Amino acid sequence: MTNGTGRFAGKVAVVAGGASGIGLAILRGLHREGARVVCGDISQERLDGIAGEFDERVACTRVDVTREAEVEALMALAVERFDALDCAFNVAGASRPGYIVDLAESDWDFTVDLCLKGVFLGMKHAARHMLGRGGAIVNIASLNAHVPMHAGAAYASAKAGVEMLTRNGALEMTPDGVRVNAVLPGLVETPLTRRHFENRAALDAFLARIPAGRAAQPEDIAAPALFLASEEARYVSGASLLVDGGWAVTGYPDMRPFRGRPGWPKPNAGADP
Repeated sequence: MTNGTGRFAGKVAVVAGGASGIGLAILRGLHREGARVVCGDISQERLDGIAGEFDERVACTRVDVTREAEVEALMALAVERFDALDCAFNVAGASRPGYIVDLAESDWDFTVDLCLKGVFLGMKHAARHMLGRGGAIVNIASLNAHVPMHAGAAYASAKAGVEMLTRNGALEMTPDGVRVNAVLPGLVETPLTRRHFENRAALDAFLARIPAGRAAQPEDIAAPALFLASEEARYVSGASLLVDGGWAVTGYPDMRPFRGRPGWPKPNAGADP
């Protein structure tokens, strides 16, 4: 990412899921561009690891974005510490994959609650501090909002929900000065996608579908996210910005060779004893 331009000087931001990957890249970009930032993350270890990187313009706090009281407190902390809340980035996400016939209800709930409910709560409580005074909300969805993947039904469904939630938020909030937009990343090299990069054959299958010829780095996603929150995007609301190196035009690779076969039906299921 380029050197700071001061686009966010005097602004206050919250980054939910800000201690690693895309969220950390957004946090660094905001800080470099003059913002005061509250970073929330579920991992105290990650928060402790980044605390020394920033000055007093960054406050770090632990938050579980699936718990409403904690998200409400996260947004309130920005106002208490820095007297305002101008932009919020809902980044936290993860997946417990599985074929539909194998997927445990608890794994569906984990993925959908984190990826969709967490964004809903972030939007709700950020907007309560912005309505009538203005602000910007940026949600991190995924290419999988548009493109399904094997063993990814919960994640793709949740991210598709994030895209529609973003549009609905724009419909409701833009008249009161709050812009709501989404970024839809493709393959990004982060701790959560490490397994793809450790499996050369799987990585090659991805890269064969990405016209740009490489995976994104977190900074490649942070830059468009910051644009959408900035004054440069003042007339943009309800948008879904694909940031995928052109991947959406080619389709998703067949991941079954790397996931294995579904576990259901069980071997010999229904056979006579």
